[in-house]
Amino acid sequence: QVQLVESGGGLVQAGGSLRLSCAASGRPFSSAAMGWFRQAPGEWRDFVAGIEWRGYSTTYADSVKGRFTISMDNAKDTVYLQMNGLKPEDTAVYYCVADQAVKNDWGKPGWKPDYWGQGTQVTVSS
Repeated sequence: QVQLVESGGGLVQAGGSLRLSCAASGRPFSSAAMGWFRQAPGEWRDFVAGIEWRGYSTTYADSVKGRFTISMDNAKDTVYLQMNGLKPEDTAVYYCVADQAVKNDWGKPGWKPDYWGQGTQVTVSS
């Protein structure tokens, strides 16, 4: 059973920054792709960012491109999301996701990862 443990969420003022972390554990496990989704009240669960382990390729939703940066520590099976220039519309529950194989839909809005974290709340005040 794969477990994804998130940390780093919290309350921040508009224009501020946060860094989310997600550690993957459980055997057997080796993440091929990891990323982040988010869900705001009354909204669909939306893709935010993804990273592919082998080629260090990254993708981002248009709404966060240029503000958010995703990275991965392969040795620790940990993914990070550095969020800069936060806006009130970024307020949501952020979910860490992982796949053990790279799918054709990875890093896209229609991506359906196999594993999900419990979610961590990010609140951006205006």
